[in-house]
Amino acid sequence: MCGIVGAISDRDVVPVLIEGLKRLEYRGYDSSGIAVLSEGQMRRVRRTGRVAEMAAAAEAEDLHAGLGIGHTRWATHGGVTEANAHPHISRGELALVHNGIIENHEAQRERLTALGYGFESQTDTEVIGHLIHHHMSQGLDLLTALQTTTRELTGAYAVAVVSRAQPDRMVCARMGCPLLIGLGEGENMIASDVSALVQVTRRVVFMDEGQTALLTRDSVSLFNEQDREIEYEVHLSDVSLASLELGPYRHFMQKEIHEQPSALADTLEAVIDAGQFCHSMFGAKAEAILGEIEGVQILACGTSHYAGLTARYWIEAIAGLPCSVEIASEYRYREAYANPRHLIVTISQSGETLDTLEALKYAKALGHPHSLAICNVPESAIPRASELILYTRAGAEIGVASTKAFTTQLAALFQLTCVLAKQRGRLSASAEEEYLDQLRFLPGSVQHALNLEPQIMAWAEHFATKDNALFLGRGLHYPIAMEGALKLKEISYIHAEGYPAGELKHGPLALVDSEMPVVVIAPNDSLLEKLKSNTQEVRARGGELFIFADQDSCFEESEGVHVIRTPRHAGLLSPIVHTIPVQLLAYHTALSRGTDVDKPRNLAKAVTVE
Repeated sequence: MCGIVGAISDRDVVPVLIEGLKRLEYRGYDSSGIAVLSEGQMRRVRRTGRVAEMAAAAEAEDLHAGLGIGHTRWATHGGVTEANAHPHISRGELALVHNGIIENHEAQRERLTALGYGFESQTDTEVIGHLIHHHMSQGLDLLTALQTTTRELTGAYAVAVVSRAQPDRMVCARMGCPLLIGLGEGENMIASDVSALVQVTRRVVFMDEGQTALLTRDSVSLFNEQDREIEYEVHLSDVSLASLELGPYRHFMQKEIHEQPSALADTLEAVIDAGQFCHSMFGAKAEAILGEIEGVQILACGTSHYAGLTARYWIEAIAGLPCSVEIASEYRYREAYANPRHLIVTISQSGETLDTLEALKYAKALGHPHSLAICNVPESAIPRASELILYTRAGAEIGVASTKAFTTQLAALFQLTCVLAKQRGRLSASAEEEYLDQLRFLPGSVQHALNLEPQIMAWAEHFATKDNALFLGRGLHYPIAMEGALKLKEISYIHAEGYPAGELKHGPLALVDSEMPVVVIAPNDSLLEKLKSNTQEVRARGGELFIFADQDSCFEESEGVHVIRTPRHAGLLSPIVHTIPVQLLAYHTALSRGTDVDKPRNLAKAVTVE
């Protein structure tokens, strides 16, 4: 959550900060601000609302400087007010920005109040600035004061600090929240996401847990948790500016929905080119590790959790391995049973999801030696903490509501399933070729589903007038029903729930009436006849049905029954194809209601706090 950008340069950094914040706004958009050191004075502009409002204020104040930091906020401590917006300034001397949550901020606030410090905000962040200022007043330089302060903090943080006392440097620290350094010529930068920096550099250094850094215009020094300077590796980011632009689309969510055929093709490229399911796609150690395991434990949050629930059906049916799926934020706080021969699989779009990262650490502490990360962001924290990795190659996903990340996660999980099945002698040569054929056809089937958009737009006009909706699925498609409900509630603010259709009579049927639209995911699979019986239960109570069926499913339109037919049944990959219509339904319903599709209220893209 939240976004950080900072720069120190021989040129004016204000345009760099503002452009970076615009690209980071998907991470938090309650308020934003920048602070710059200009002619020996600390100058700051903050505004609630979007970055554009703050940028206009910065232009009006004619800000220019070679050193500065900026922030977009997703509120945790304190409401959405200008006083709570970052950057925060301590006694006019130093400014800082912060992502994360400081858990011991109350105790530190009491300590600092006793030392004579006043507080202007309700945030936990202010204590960091005052602590650094206090240590500098005791004779420490900026870097040492930051390093001393981090040892007094409990919680998660990414912090960047500038000070009037040392105007030729910027310092930063990371624990639990992402932060990276961008390397330039005569300038260096920091950001919480590489998307903020590709405008000026593709050369980046990823900071690890507990590290601090010192940046000048011409140098970068990195320090470990013991404050010893260490070597660092420079990475060349493959994120392109084009991937961060809207192009002909109205919203990033629409763009990313329509990018799914190419995102899936990119994710599947290696296995299609190889013509077989092989261990090497997961890393050099994969054959030995996957040969040892006797089960799979999936840990994820939100949409990624629904991908895991879908994969459970595949892994148990095809690979013949027990598979459990848990919400990471729950798993990490219970006394879980650990089987060291179970593979821990974490799923995260950003690779920085705090609960998933902490759940992985907890699983390791319980005695799970083997882990696999399925992730969309190279070099992010979760892959770096995992033995095996499969990147989804979805490209940059800017819309807060995940779309192409979800379908590429499903494609990656299906590949994992087939590799596990092959390892265990449960995948015949003919079955392998059949599954490879299904994967080859998958991008085309998704494109056919995208072509249903005009019909779905007509349904969306009806949904836009409703306050509640119910999504039903069975078997493999039950998680897709939950994902469809999540998408609708995230961006249209319509209350929606996803249920297994067989559970209707165990409670949800009480909600069904003529004002409750019921969406049904109805592929032509072995549970189709059971599903038809469930739809009759809805019609008998006056409910209106909106059915996404395959071409060969025998559903007919009638009063109160609306049918859109997706392409031919995609077999075991049908959940991926049926995801497309529910994404489009949510998008166009939100469009009809006039909500902010890419930046829904109260949400942010990368969830790096509890």
